[in-house]
Amino acid sequence: MTIEFLWVSRAQPTRGPKPALTLEVITDAAIAIADREGLAAVSMQRVAADLAFTKMSLYRYVPGKAELVAAMVERAIGEPPALDTASWRGGLKNWAHQLLAGYLRHPWALEATVGPRAIGPNELGWMERGVTLLATTELTGSERLDALALLTGHVRMIAQQAGANRKPETQLITMIGELLSQHGERFPALTATMASASDEGAQNQAFDFGLDRILDGLDLLTSERRWPIRPTGSIEADHGPDRSGPPPRPTGLG
Repeated sequence: MTIEFLWVSRAQPTRGPKPALTLEVITDAAIAIADREGLAAVSMQRVAADLAFTKMSLYRYVPGKAELVAAMVERAIGEPPALDTASWRGGLKNWAHQLLAGYLRHPWALEATVGPRAIGPNELGWMERGVTLLATTELTGSERLDALALLTGHVRMIAQQAGANRKPETQLITMIGELLSQHGERFPALTATMASASDEGAQNQAFDFGLDRILDGLDLLTSERRWPIRPTGSIEADHGPDRSGPPPRPTGLG
């Protein structure tokens, strides 16, 4: 697999007729197939047929299917969102929401972004945005990467559950509710929990709930490192707070 073609700038000719085929045209046709029928339906032959060209004509623009899929991912996820420099937490929340929206628009991208593969500037750009926001925290380099992996994993899990259904919790709760209506006596704790959740109207909130808890944990960790708690027996513990030191540890950095 070669990845150089993902990083080459392709200037459009300014004179003469526009070419009938371009990498963008080929990629858009492949994305349309994957959106309708899934990634398995994409092949060089199928894309060529949809464009009314020969299979061999596509190889002038893309080396093979693996590279085509990489180009599809690049075009589907697009450029990363603009940075929210006012708050690393707000910026990461927007980052995660935008990434989820991309996966919901193109569910096949979940399958296409697993394991070693060709990676282009857009995909690396999303990582760059994330670690740039985390660079303002007290996390180490490896912890920033781990935090980004944790956020990405949460996004992917929700997107995978959703699939074509934009409200997976509603469907799941309905199905479980039907089962509990017949067998609720065997699962009393679950029955009570489902009833409480129904009364609260708390459905389709798993993404934001999980995202906020991840960010809460990162917030707490960075706060503890910025304003460490003094151990018992310290000057502060024996004689009261040191007014010349840092302010009391806040509940958040946002």
